[in-house]
Amino acid sequence: MRHFFRTQLTPVEVLRIAEGFFPEIDLERTGHTARSRTFAGPLGTLHLSVKKEGGHYTFVEISTDQTGESRLDRNAKRFFVELHRTGDPTHRIEAAY
Repeated sequence: MRHFFRTQLTPVEVLRIAEGFFPEIDLERTGHTARSRTFAGPLGTLHLSVKKEGGHYTFVEISTDQTGESRLDRNAKRFFVELHRTGDPTHRIEAAY
C-alpha cells in the first residue's frame, strides 16, 4: 500500500525522525540511500522516500508490502502525525464533529 504526506520539514529532519520512530515498533533499518530508508520486521517491509517539491515542501512517500489496512499501514499514518506535530507543535488535532 502507498501513502504520502507533504511537510515543511527538511528531508534530513524527516529521515532523522523516521530513524527514531520505526525502530520503536520493532522495525530494523535494512537499507538506505541519501533520500530513502527501508525498514523490515515482523509487521512487514516499509520503504520511505523523501524529495523536495516546488517551494518549501518535502514530499514523503511510504510504501509497504502489506495489503489493506494493516498494522504497518496504521503505523505509517502515525508517523505522518508525528511529522505534523514536529512541524507545528502548537496545532491541536481535534475531531470535526
